[in-house]
Amino acid sequence: MKTKKLKTIDLFSGCGGLIEGFETSGLFSTIGMVEWDQPSLKTLVNRLEKKWGYKNAEELALHFDMQRTKELLNGWKQDQKYGSHKGLKGLVKERGGEVDVIVGGPPCQAYSIAGRIRDKDGMKNDYRNYLFETYLAVVKEFKPRAFVFENVLGLLSAKPNGVAIPDLIRKAFDEIGYTIVDDLNRAVIDVSEYGVPQHRKRLVIVGLRKNQFKVDLQKILEDFYTRILPKFKMEKRTVKDAIFDLPKMRVINNGKQSHESVGKNNILNHVPRYHSMRDIEIFRELALDVTRKNKKYNSINDLKRLYTEKTGKQSNIHKYYVLQPNKPSNTIVAHLHKDGLRHIHPDPEQARSITVREAARLQSFPDDFEFLGSMGDQYKMIGNAVPPRLAQSVALSINQLIQKYATA
Repeated sequence: MKTKKLKTIDLFSGCGGLIEGFETSGLFSTIGMVEWDQPSLKTLVNRLEKKWGYKNAEELALHFDMQRTKELLNGWKQDQKYGSHKGLKGLVKERGGEVDVIVGGPPCQAYSIAGRIRDKDGMKNDYRNYLFETYLAVVKEFKPRAFVFENVLGLLSAKPNGVAIPDLIRKAFDEIGYTIVDDLNRAVIDVSEYGVPQHRKRLVIVGLRKNQFKVDLQKILEDFYTRILPKFKMEKRTVKDAIFDLPKMRVINNGKQSHESVGKNNILNHVPRYHSMRDIEIFRELALDVTRKNKKYNSINDLKRLYTEKTGKQSNIHKYYVLQPNKPSNTIVAHLHKDGLRHIHPDPEQARSITVREAARLQSFPDDFEFLGSMGDQYKMIGNAVPPRLAQSVALSINQLIQKYATA
């Protein structure tokens, strides 16, 4: 007998890292998604249509401003920027009226959450103040059995005005009928333990609806973090494992492009950005230095000095980092859309920063995942994404939790 798929809404969808993992699990069906960044949403719609067979992906994808919560839920008409749409409530009603799981990670600043929860007039001019509230409002409206709230570790330690952010979040969810784990340190996930070849730690907060589960919710959540989710850990993967089999590049510097592929290259989004000869020389020197016994660049100050020597500028942070072949990558970040100086390929012959495809592999996106928009758009959406392999492990774990503990 075929298992009925659980219905999900994905908020702050980006290009679809969370959705990719949930779809790959084979256990969930996306019935609505919201994202304001158009290149990211186009990438996601394209993926759902071509890979996952969604014929109505355009309808399910809400390109909209998350601050406008009432319209997000109830629909809007003839907006100059966002057109018209029936809203999330319309989508959900057409698909049976129930939502099993809501997922997403508001790109909120910790102080902004505090400001909005504690002070109704606080920090009105920062759009990020409203994003947590929007997530809260959507959960309150649809009352899913569970939610997944993915975010930065900074939420754990932030105490604006002396009040701990975790306490504010816990109280806000409690007031709408949901419980999260008492000790949020349990919710810190190292993605490198889940098949993602990258050093990256994130908060994965799972919330459970109080009247939907058989036993004590704290016991269920403890089981989730200590037994269910860890069952899906994988052997750690390295930079070498992830990207060394991709077609190599060579320096050509013809004025229009700095590199070209060595031989055939039919890999999507595997094209280096343009680098000046100055940067190419720096990349080659730094990649060579990694292989030396007596390294010239052993410290942050050495790298700062190199930057000043080569550019004539001063920097308070070191700009350069060469990926270590036998370790997971450093964190893939949205800043890649500006430059790739902290993600230098370890092969000195190639003397370049990583391509979009290499960044995608280090985030665990499959090679048939096509990124749309400009190269800058693509780097940014990859850096902002939840790694799909982690998302798949979370999806499988949430399904097991629901099957084991939910009342109906």
